[in-house]
Amino acid sequence: MVSAHLLIVYMAALFVVYAVPGPDMALLLQTSIARGTRAGFATAGGLGVARATHVTLSACGMAALLRSAPWLYEVVRYGGAVYLGWIAVQIFRSPMFALSDSSGASAGPQTSRAAFVKGLLTNLLNPKALLFCSVLLPQFVRPEAGPVTLQMAELGVVLLAIGVCFDVSYAIGAACISNWMRSHPLAQTVQRWTFSAALIGFALRLSLD
Repeated sequence: MVSAHLLIVYMAALFVVYAVPGPDMALLLQTSIARGTRAGFATAGGLGVARATHVTLSACGMAALLRSAPWLYEVVRYGGAVYLGWIAVQIFRSPMFALSDSSGASAGPQTSRAAFVKGLLTNLLNPKALLFCSVLLPQFVRPEAGPVTLQMAELGVVLLAIGVCFDVSYAIGAACISNWMRSHPLAQTVQRWTFSAALIGFALRLSLD
């Protein structure tokens, strides 16, 4: 088991990481504003599955493979950048007054599935998320504290739990202002431009770093 002291430090690090704006946050906020809480929760679900996948791959050594095979890293990196750019274009081209009510009642199963897939791929196609897991988690593993596998599993569960808390908070907060935005066309335009520009910026950063 991970010691209480290390666990507190680990959780503090995760709080800082999740509070920093990134493509996951931008996508989640835009989806929740435009489609309501149901679509926002679906996006959060996709992000959670992607993070669980990254944690599992990190434990299996996939991150080491990416580091040892630069071409594979580049393929995933550019694929993720292209996907973020595509989402940015879709957001920019979305029609005005397409916002749902804050309860998310208008977000049907198809919308929820699409939101889930977007959340999944946005995080899954970001190799830095995988490398982040592979770098952060081992720092808090102590072989003398017990089986390494169990410690990695514990750290992974904490990572996912804190991520879900942040994502749900972002989704609810963003959806709460959607009704206000329905009556303010200029605000809709600003949010579309803002989130499109943010995702394009993250795509450029991913492709150039």
